[in-house]
Amino acid sequence: LDFLGPLALRLYLVPVFWVAGMNKVGGFEDVVAWFGNAEWGLGLPFPLLMASLAVAAEVGGSIALLFGFLTRWATLPLMITMLVAAFGVHWPNGWQAVADPMSPFPPEDVAGTMERLDRAKDILREHGNYTWLTENGNFVVSNNGIEWAVTYFVMLLALFFIGGGRYLSADYWMARVARTRNAG
Repeated sequence: LDFLGPLALRLYLVPVFWVAGMNKVGGFEDVVAWFGNAEWGLGLPFPLLMASLAVAAEVGGSIALLFGFLTRWATLPLMITMLVAAFGVHWPNGWQAVADPMSPFPPEDVAGTMERLDRAKDILREHGNYTWLTENGNFVVSNNGIEWAVTYFVMLLALFFIGGGRYLSADYWMARVARTRNAG
């Protein structure tokens, strides 16, 4: 059953990167502007090229992961994308994706963040249908830290070393055919 680990990692990551890539496709001009603008964006050189590479990595990578096709190779541009996301976008916000005072690495102003969250909840209770708004989950403050980018990087790194897995990956079947041809 050792094929289940790589399969689970691949299937978990497919929608993550598919959605990220397709969101970039849907707002491509804005993404290019954000990639290139140093004042309110990433300030990357060659923003059209960089945005195109990010889309190709995320959309192409998600398809490759789905089928377990060239899995190790597919993880490389995705890991680079996660490093850019972690250090170019999320690093100034610390570790946490969601602000939580109980975290071992809370943001610097977590007390102020929680105060604003409590005030927002009070406003919603007074002027909105708070029960309806929270019946599928609680309100939180996004901290936008590196937590998810690092988590995805670690998952991709594992796939880089173990590959797409046996039985349910194209990599396995291509290697098996190659071994059969080489043996005969």
